Parts: sequence; C-alpha cells; structure tokens
Amino acid sequence: MRGRYSHNIDTKGRMIVPAKMREVLGDTFVVAAVMEPCVSLYTLDGWNAMLEKLEELPMTKSRPLLRYLSSNAADVTVDAQGRILIPKHLLEYAQLTKEALVIGAGAGRAEIWNPALYDEMVGSMTDASVMEDFAALGL
Repeated sequence: MRGRYSHNIDTKGRMIVPAKMREVLGDTFVVAAVMEPCVSLYTLDGWNAMLEKLEELPMTKSRPLLRYLSSNAADVTVDAQGRILIPKHLLEYAQLTKEALVIGAGAGRAEIWNPALYDEMVGSMTDASVMEDFAALGL
C-alpha cells in the first residue's frame, strides 16, 4: 500500500480508513501493535502468514512473540461510513488521540501514527542514511 492520509479519531475510537487502503485490506482486517509506536493494519492473509512463519520456529523463541502479537491484535470490520473501531489499548500504545496519520507500509500493510511521533521518526532519517539503507539491502 502507498500513500499518506490525515484523518481524525472520534471520541469512541473510530477512524475512517482511506478507500484505496480498504480496497487492499478488505472489509475485515487486523489492527495490531507490532513494532514502533503505531497501529499496524494487516490483511487477514498477511497476518496469518506472519503467525504461521513464527509458528515454524522453535517454540522457545516464538511463543513469547506469538503471545505478544496475539494479545495486542484485534479483528476489525469496516462500517458503512468506512470507519473502524480501534481498541482502546492500541490507541494508548500508539499515543493516538484525535489526529492520525495513515500511511502505506508495504504490499499488504498500513500503519496509523500519531503525526508528531511519525514526524520525529522520519525527521531522524537523512538522504544519506536512506541511501545507506538501500545499499545495505543491495537495492
């Protein structure tokens, strides 16, 4: 998914998911705390594929991570207005109150950020560091 969209979260924790992203995510998808202080949005297939990969690893290594991921995730369904209800613990994890930034974060994933936290994270990236990262990945 690609793009950057500004949206508001209402007092009940509902937020509109951009239509272009709903086309990829579908009517029901997973919201989760995975890494960094944001809420990740995964297609059901993408979420299940990640869990299956973890389950292939030795249990002593995967079990704590599977617990963490599963307990910090929820299935959400888009309502008639294109909104989802983000669980309170995920809003708190990502420090989301009213303003939200929804960004594309890969083929089947998006993220919801507190705009100030996103700007802080992206602000630490320089052209040189981005070029180094690409080079390190062989791109």
